[in-house]
Amino acid sequence: MNGKAILLTGGTGSFGQEFTRIILKEYNPKFIRIFSRGELLQKEMAEKLNDNRLQFVIGDVRDRKTTQKATQDIDIIVHAAALKQIPQGEINPLEFVYTNILGTNNIIDSALLNNVNKTILISSDKAVKPVNLYGATKMVAEKLFTQANMYPSTSKFSCIRYGNVIGSRGSIIPKILESAGTINLTDKRMTRFWITLEQGVHFVVMCLDKMQGGEIFVPKIPSMSIADLIEAISPNAKIKIIGIRPGEKLHEELISTEETRHTKELGNYYVIEPELPFWKGTKGRPFTGKYDSKTNSYKLTRDDITKMVEKLC
Repeated sequence: MNGKAILLTGGTGSFGQEFTRIILKEYNPKFIRIFSRGELLQKEMAEKLNDNRLQFVIGDVRDRKTTQKATQDIDIIVHAAALKQIPQGEINPLEFVYTNILGTNNIIDSALLNNVNKTILISSDKAVKPVNLYGATKMVAEKLFTQANMYPSTSKFSCIRYGNVIGSRGSIIPKILESAGTINLTDKRMTRFWITLEQGVHFVVMCLDKMQGGEIFVPKIPSMSIADLIEAISPNAKIKIIGIRPGEKLHEELISTEETRHTKELGNYYVIEPELPFWKGTKGRPFTGKYDSKTNSYKLTRDDITKMVEKLC
């Protein structure tokens, strides 16, 4: 990351702001170009960080002309821009397609045009056997990134897939903390994977260093019961069971059963290898297990959750 020109799409989001803070603190990039639609958020971010290595570009990944300009003179792209709210995706499907699929394709084409060395997509566990529109768009985005490595180019494209981000904007923890009295819960059996913003950023940095182009990186992260999460944060709250919402699963997967055939285990993460002829292979042991939030052996207890929330607050 030192001396590199970095473009960060969706740079004013929760991940983008944490990524920028950590990279500026721990590395010395040539510059970080923040690309997003929110001019007010850009203004606030610029004032908060106050660093001359930051550049701010207002734009939308849906606009190819803008992405082509934004990717000029860039060494690394971290593509985090996406529409993510599952219920909104179910009633506004085309908007999610325009941003998460067509916008991702614009980033790929722009990276190829401008010979960007490395481009990495921030994906989601929702992309595995998707049952909602958001997950389906992320699955397609992953496929686009993998296939982009087929072109004769020095540009490399890889993906990162992880679970819910603790404390991010729109996530469940801030909602629980803000709730008074009654908290809605879809189903007491529900489990989810969890990762902190800081862990997510450091995982991205590691993957940028190791990527060959075409693979999907998956970290080994804990899962937790949503009911335990609510009781740990707000033990006196009344829980109202409202039923699973459209597009929701009881449990999430980070690696599907079908993907395990071409997955390697390397220390604290997995690599899902592409099944395309350009792939040269990864050194690691074959993964033959199961990786879902229900059967995950790495689970957070209520005490773990309480300590985690205390750190966030």
